[in-house]
Amino acid sequence: MIALRLVRLIETHSDQLAESLLHKLERSSRVADLRRIPGREIRERASEVYRNLSDWLLTKTDDDIERIYKPLGRRRAEQRVPLSALCWALIMTEENLWDFLEMEGMSEKPLEILGGFELLRLMDQFFDQAVYFATIGYESYWQEHELDQVASSRSA
Repeated sequence: MIALRLVRLIETHSDQLAESLLHKLERSSRVADLRRIPGREIRERASEVYRNLSDWLLTKTDDDIERIYKPLGRRRAEQRVPLSALCWALIMTEENLWDFLEMEGMSEKPLEILGGFELLRLMDQFFDQAVYFATIGYESYWQEHELDQVASSRSA
């Protein structure tokens, strides 16, 4: 089935995909503030997503995605990365997958391509949830800091 072959292809090339993403992030003006994050950290995060894509798409629940991406959002807030840069980096992670698949020039029969639509739907759903939960984590960091500032100003 094409969906399984595509996922295996992505997982097999996870390091190449992570490196490609890192280069794209380095060149994008939309994520300039993300450059403060060590490249190693970004590369490891991207490689982990690509390497375990079948798990993310087939077995992980909303709770699993939340457990990973909410702390990521908080971490990026702590690192003073703007929310727009965080969201764009997640979008670029997905777009990087599409670019890779286009380069591979998947020439399959129409019926096999139709079978791959479920994979494509699952990929979109995963990345949408990743953006959502990373945003929640990001917002929770700032909400807590606002409360800390209010408490500090009252005690002063």
